[in-house]
Amino acid sequence: MTDTTAQENSAARIAEPSLPAVDPKDPYAMPALMPSSADRAVRSFDVNDHTVPTRKQEDFRYTPVERISEFFEPFDASGTTEVSVEPLSSDDLPDGVDISAVDKGEAPMGAVGLPADRIEAVEWNAVDDALLVRLHGDVSTPVLVSVHGVDDRLDALHLIIAADEGARAAVVIDHTGTARLDECVEIIAGKNSRLSVTSLQQWDAGSKHVGGHRITVGEGAELRHNVVTLGGDVVRLRIDQDFAGPQAKSDLLGIYFVEPGQHLEHRTMIVHNQPQCTSRVIYKGALSGKGAHSAWVGNALILPDAPGTDSYELNRNLLLTRGAIADSEPNLEIENGNIVGAGHASSVGRFDDEQLFYLQSRGIPENVARRLVVHGFFSELVEQIGLPQIASALMASLDARLEGNAEAIKAADLKLVSQTEGESYADDPDAAAHVTESANEQSRQTEEN
Repeated sequence: MTDTTAQENSAARIAEPSLPAVDPKDPYAMPALMPSSADRAVRSFDVNDHTVPTRKQEDFRYTPVERISEFFEPFDASGTTEVSVEPLSSDDLPDGVDISAVDKGEAPMGAVGLPADRIEAVEWNAVDDALLVRLHGDVSTPVLVSVHGVDDRLDALHLIIAADEGARAAVVIDHTGTARLDECVEIIAGKNSRLSVTSLQQWDAGSKHVGGHRITVGEGAELRHNVVTLGGDVVRLRIDQDFAGPQAKSDLLGIYFVEPGQHLEHRTMIVHNQPQCTSRVIYKGALSGKGAHSAWVGNALILPDAPGTDSYELNRNLLLTRGAIADSEPNLEIENGNIVGAGHASSVGRFDDEQLFYLQSRGIPENVARRLVVHGFFSELVEQIGLPQIASALMASLDARLEGNAEAIKAADLKLVSQTEGESYADDPDAAAHVTESANEQSRQTEEN
């Protein structure tokens, strides 16, 4: 054998990967050799560490980047967005709620992960402080955080929802008005807490809302995270969640209704990094009209140090008319075989002709039959949100959008907004039915005219 051949063989042996020694009875203790999405992702507060988004990038391939390019470069926040905190259905904030401002760099601001894309990094650099809603004990009444846009000047906002150990609380974040907003919401569910956070996007036409929610769920805690998007020209929300301790549970629910020309995008990323944790992601959307576009991308990553994981994600899209487009992409990465279960499903389809035919054969008009199908499509998820104060008004708002009557939609949305301003159906059990009937009556009058 020549010296050259010997050197080549030696180099080949050096280049061969070597596996670390592991317990043969526990093969799942060895980390995966291939890098996961968490390993590849750039996480940084520095804008320059993130590339400018283009459709060639995986995270932005469904996004109309040209319509939100103003959020790709640093800007001076206008500070015009109005933010207030009040109880959802009483006069005074209940015990167990503390409101304060936190300067950038002080805990807990920035404690839940790092920005995952350039948009989030721009938001971090545009704000000076954050609004902190700290919850402790048993908070008897849901807390409402009202975010109201007054004009279309660029603005940035940072919110923190933190539930202390053992806390029981519900928070609603309601977005209304006209805005171009880059927003970050950090959510901390402390050990053994029970926290519900609902984010409503009821923006006026022409509004743009980008950013994300960064979430961590502590040991033995349970989180219910609800997203309801009903308005805005472009809405792109990214939800990143991990666990801070074992035996925790998270439910991420989403509802969206996309109208002509709107782009509504939701991206979820669940990282299972603790043992015996459970996650469920369920998003449902309906689309109506030419140019209506939705995008849902669900990611679930199960790391080697998360045995006993139980994870599932689901997305359903209902196309009500021609010209609407729904992109749906579930992704699942499993680096641990010692799990309870992991799965995903998604679908994009139009009305079931057999369902419509059955209802019409029973004497139900087509427009009413369509509304009933959509009502059934959303109703179970609306009930799971767990906020009876707004559930009926939300269904009325969805019904009005199905009718496509502008006045009916406006009336239903005003009712939904009024519910998040403290009014309750408890005093008027027929209120929801009255709103729906009013919307239907307005629609019938329009058809007659």
